[in-house]
Amino acid sequence: MDANQPKQEHLLALKVMRLTKPTLFTNIPVTCEERDLPGNLLNQLMKDDPSTVKGAETLMLGEMLTLPQNFGNIFLGETFSSYISVHNDSNQVVKDILVKADLQTSSQRLNLSASSAAVAELKSDCCIDDVIHHEVKEIGTHILVCAVSYTTQTGEKMYFRKFFKFQVLKPLDVKTKFYNAESDLSSVTDEVFLEAQIQNITTSPMFMEKVSLEPSIMYNVAELNTVNKAGESVSTFGSRTYLQPMDTRQYLYCLKPKQEFAEKAGVIKGVTVIGKLDIVWKTNLGERGRLQTSQLQRMAPGYGDVRLSLETIPDTVNLEEPFDITCKITNCSSERTMDLVLEMCNTNSIHWCGVSGRQLGKLHPSSSLHLALTLLSSVQGLQSVSGLRLMDTFLKRTYEYDDIAQVCVISSKVKEEH
Repeated sequence: MDANQPKQEHLLALKVMRLTKPTLFTNIPVTCEERDLPGNLLNQLMKDDPSTVKGAETLMLGEMLTLPQNFGNIFLGETFSSYISVHNDSNQVVKDILVKADLQTSSQRLNLSASSAAVAELKSDCCIDDVIHHEVKEIGTHILVCAVSYTTQTGEKMYFRKFFKFQVLKPLDVKTKFYNAESDLSSVTDEVFLEAQIQNITTSPMFMEKVSLEPSIMYNVAELNTVNKAGESVSTFGSRTYLQPMDTRQYLYCLKPKQEFAEKAGVIKGVTVIGKLDIVWKTNLGERGRLQTSQLQRMAPGYGDVRLSLETIPDTVNLEEPFDITCKITNCSSERTMDLVLEMCNTNSIHWCGVSGRQLGKLHPSSSLHLALTLLSSVQGLQSVSGLRLMDTFLKRTYEYDDIAQVCVISSKVKEEH
């Protein structure tokens, strides 16, 4: 082939456009005082401008819609849509036209073409149109590769392709915090409170349609983002759940282990899977986006070999009057049996009633026993229940339990007055 020979032009033309929603038209108001040289001319021009809002002409936001003038931003979790058109610019009939659209990411190459079949022929001044859609699931550089192959009337096979590069940005910054707390007093395992901090890091407001937690198989979840008003559940964020740019909102969830897992003491050890967040939002004129986090994990608190928890305890007790509590002792070991002895140590305010050093007997792996105890307080105010000791005679090991719970101690005279 002669190097000086001009390059053959293609008979087909390829056009690719991103499909996005229009935006509200914005105009820049130009006005002046009536005593200035233009007088009332500028104000009258604004009132006559069809793009302004009647009665609020000085506001930049108009009532008309404008088509996008550039590619714009595409965020993770949104749907990328594009219009692909192949037009026959020649005066010939072109045959066996095949249009292919691939999306190249940093980790994979995806075929987005609606059909893989070739078009038999394309007459002059006719076109082949296709619309592709893809939910963006990766951050970083994306390349849309559009390839066109066809055959001319002379039987020559032609091929060309075009590349369109764009960046996928991160729309939200999600941070999570875990808090461990006692669930109901009869539970063996702890409740888990999850705080999810969600920040809008885009440049436009977001309407937060849904922020929910999909728990793992071990947990039931309760959302704590609503309050009860007049028998109706109302969002704590109000009726307009918009998240402005760079604003952060906290969502709170409470997870309780299911009964079949709560009964197994070994489940509370090690790393446990909590679940994943499902976030759905809308921007501008209703563009929808959705993100799901990876599985959230937390390090469960360790209780050692033996755990002591309270099942019943009064909130308020009388000064120097005995009151009862019920404890639950669980052997968290999955392998060895314990032989336990209970010791009760008095503190400055709390005094135990009963015999210290009592034998509790053998406690098999992953099993529990209930224990009723009586005590009294000699000091008023909020007092901490402390001073229980469990000794395993097999290993000669002692487990100490202080600050088990708190009770409010009041004088009996105060109670009678009320």
